[in-house]
Amino acid sequence: MVTIVGGGIAGSTLAGALARIGHSVTLHEQQANDAGGGAFLFIDGRGHHALTALGVSEPALHEASYPLAGLQYVTSTGQRSEMASRGHRFWRRYDLMQILNDFVAGSGADVRYGSQVSEVTVAHRNCIIRTSADGTTTDDLLVAADGINSVVRRCLEPARPAVYAGDVVMYGTTTCGLDLPTDQATLHFFAEADAAGGTASSTLGHIWHPDDDHVHWFIRLTREPLADADDLGVHPINEWADTIMRATPSNADMVDMFIANTDVVHVSNARDVPLDNAAAPTTPALLVGDADHAITPAAGVGARDALEDVHAVFQAITSNSSPAAAMAQRRSEIVADRDRVQRARRRGR
Repeated sequence: MVTIVGGGIAGSTLAGALARIGHSVTLHEQQANDAGGGAFLFIDGRGHHALTALGVSEPALHEASYPLAGLQYVTSTGQRSEMASRGHRFWRRYDLMQILNDFVAGSGADVRYGSQVSEVTVAHRNCIIRTSADGTTTDDLLVAADGINSVVRRCLEPARPAVYAGDVVMYGTTTCGLDLPTDQATLHFFAEADAAGGTASSTLGHIWHPDDDHVHWFIRLTREPLADADDLGVHPINEWADTIMRATPSNADMVDMFIANTDVVHVSNARDVPLDNAAAPTTPALLVGDADHAITPAAGVGARDALEDVHAVFQAITSNSSPAAAMAQRRSEIVADRDRVQRARRRGR
């Protein structure tokens, strides 16, 4: 019996994949079955390979998303770099969750929406799970895919909370298409940097496609974190318009168009979940994805890392090998990936 906590991208994919081949799976998701909220995201070829390897329909994935032509990065001091797409596709999170909710619904998994896990303890190689709906249950293997605010991590590793990563992030979607001077289907970044080319005070991103009646944009503001009451919420654009305009003087015309044609922005503190003080992965309770190793959205690989985690755990379960060893290996791969990215950034300066 496998219990999965968190019915987001990673948890839903793993639950559907295991149940479809006959495993007994219970999935707890505290939200209602409404396909999930959120804004938009980008998943590269590695992430999509994990999805299809776990049984999600590739035609359905392609129909609901579109491929990126590339990624472009420009600074206010004139630095410019480009990267070819590595199988990246643009997603509205709602569309991806519709596919994954259908994937789970047809799998035979016991999906319990509105069931919030409040407490997890480990005793005698079993997990004792207390939920809002079911009281206390015992299970053989628990996979926690409950995100950056993971209840399971808080219970098992209370000394490893999420930490502020230095940026406030906002996501917006315009109410109509716009006539933009930028390349279509390309993820554009524009960083406001000081004269020395140092750390950007803000980074504006956007993407548009001729078949999409909206422009999707985001901005990262380097600043003190928001108070808890202001974090992780949808706000009228007018509450943040002046702040955004002041932070993007080199891109004022484009930003003015975004603001004038956007009703609300989703605002949050960017946070990381550190690995340097993490306990070694052990069964019967495993953390995967953002619950274990979240990284600021600036890295753009959170969904891919989570999908590769559950693919590795799936392979371990179905081959009767160690899911804990699989997650230990995944951590090594993630750290190596991050080190390579940091070295490349230092060379590019």
